Amino acid sequence: MSAEELAALLSFATAMSFTPGPNTTLSTALGANLGLRRALPFIVAVPAGWTLLMLLCGLGLAALVLAVPWLRLAVKFGGIAYLVWLAWKLAAVRRLGEADPARLQVGFWQGVGLQFLNIKAWMLALALAAGWVTSAGALPAPNPGERLAIVCAVMVGFALTSNLAYALAGSLLRGWLAQGNRLVIFNRVMAAVLLATAAWLVAA
Repeated sequence: MSAEELAALLSFATAMSFTPGPNTTLSTALGANLGLRRALPFIVAVPAGWTLLMLLCGLGLAALVLAVPWLRLAVKFGGIAYLVWLAWKLAAVRRLGEADPARLQVGFWQGVGLQFLNIKAWMLALALAAGWVTSAGALPAPNPGERLAIVCAVMVGFALTSNLAYALAGSLLRGWLAQGNRLVIFNRVMAAVLLATAAWLVAA
């Protein structure tokens, strides 16, 4: 991979990883409700699940999903349903500590599974598979295995860093959120972000 391609990859990874999405919204909510330590399983699950998705896409899953319309729809509407369910569960939390990962089902393994229902994760994996793994500019890549390893390593670092940063921001708000009905408002705003993401996916 050339220096120009690596620079483009880093720019793309920054934009995709640090803009709000289902993962960063949940990381923020878990950090705010439970604290940074208890949000860590989900934070680690995001790069683990996404790397598995990226590896599968690089090995041919991307082509299969793009070629089978009902499979694309299953991924899309499965993700939408899960986001709506999470929004409903999060909106019901009224006190710090109530958003237990077991209740919300966003622990490590659920976080890994969420990547396969996360349309933003799919868009990222499909774009990277087509733009960086299987091709080098306008030409087929001579070393797709090596390029896939580089892409996965870069994205693991960015996914871990972005979700950790969002969860840390949420955890720093815990003292402020404990007063009055601020936590209720915060959780409903986070739920609204998840619903807005789901609505965008329906329209997309």
